[in-house]
Amino acid sequence: MTDLAPGPESEIPGKPTSASRTTLSHIMTHNDTNLLGTVHGGVIMKLVDDAAGAVAGRHSGGPAVTASMDEMVFLEPVRVGDLVHVKAQVNWTGRSSMEVGVRVLAERWNESTPSQQVGSAYLVFAAVDADGKPRTVPPVLPETERDRRRYQEAQIRRTHRLARRRAIKELRQNRAAEGLDD
Repeated sequence: MTDLAPGPESEIPGKPTSASRTTLSHIMTHNDTNLLGTVHGGVIMKLVDDAAGAVAGRHSGGPAVTASMDEMVFLEPVRVGDLVHVKAQVNWTGRSSMEVGVRVLAERWNESTPSQQVGSAYLVFAAVDADGKPRTVPPVLPETERDRRRYQEAQIRRTHRLARRRAIKELRQNRAAEGLDD
């Protein structure tokens, strides 16, 4: 198993996963709907980004900006009147970046059933200073077996994101060398 504790080279003490975990709740209104009468995916994505941004800022102790969003999944439609809960936590940290995992739950206004998951996403945030330059973030310290699993899965997603970025860069360089436009 991978050692999840910060190494001796770490300058900043780590923070447990629970230190920045948060939930954002919002009642959906007619202003949030699309042409089909359900809540627009973009509204849900904004709530996801808002919650993830709060978590990233909390964990890093300052401003953090969205660098990427992957695997935004919509499982069920959200309707007017639904109480939406967006739960977010830091899954993994690098030197200046963090992966935040987000689950979207909805409580139907007309049912007495528990919240059901209606979406999920993974976002990467970069901590920045006042000049917009990267700054170091504290290592995340997973507390539970679930947190440790999320940390390891986040490392896999990071490896995939970096490989994809290298492949795109290489493709663009090859196209430029051949005189082709993107």
